[in-house]
Amino acid sequence: MANLSLHSPNETGAIEDVLLNFPASPASVIPLLQKIQERCGYISETDLTRVSRYSRVPLSSVYAVVTFYSQFRLDRPGKHMIRICQGTACHVLGAGEILDHLKERLEIEEGQTTADGWFTLESVRCLGCCSLAPVIMIGKETFGRLTRKDLDEILAAYREKGKVA
Repeated sequence: MANLSLHSPNETGAIEDVLLNFPASPASVIPLLQKIQERCGYISETDLTRVSRYSRVPLSSVYAVVTFYSQFRLDRPGKHMIRICQGTACHVLGAGEILDHLKERLEIEEGQTTADGWFTLESVRCLGCCSLAPVIMIGKETFGRLTRKDLDEILAAYREKGKVA
């Protein structure tokens, strides 16, 4: 667990508030982890320890829960989460090529974040936009009927937004 991140002092206070809203029991582990991730975007090493102590569940068991369920993140996500649909319609219409192109352009693999902290790439089973296949979502924005050229333009637009901010 040496590569896990730690939260800032402000986030640590938010974690204490989360703990107080759940009973101190093993049954609270998953809801606690979900709420912490909702607030902070990921679960830090400090969070794992706090949840373990609070719930009276061994740290190794809390870590096992976090690593078993794909919903949990142990690393701080990028500013923009890119989710690429791998559902049947998207798969048939070229999601694999779109994913390969994203990985090449971003120089990361699935589940990783770009070196500049700008993008995190995730594959998901379905985004529910089958008529727009292949589809990605960046944050809450959906992009469909994608080509490699479209992806290049979308990524460039997001990077340009970052220069202005």
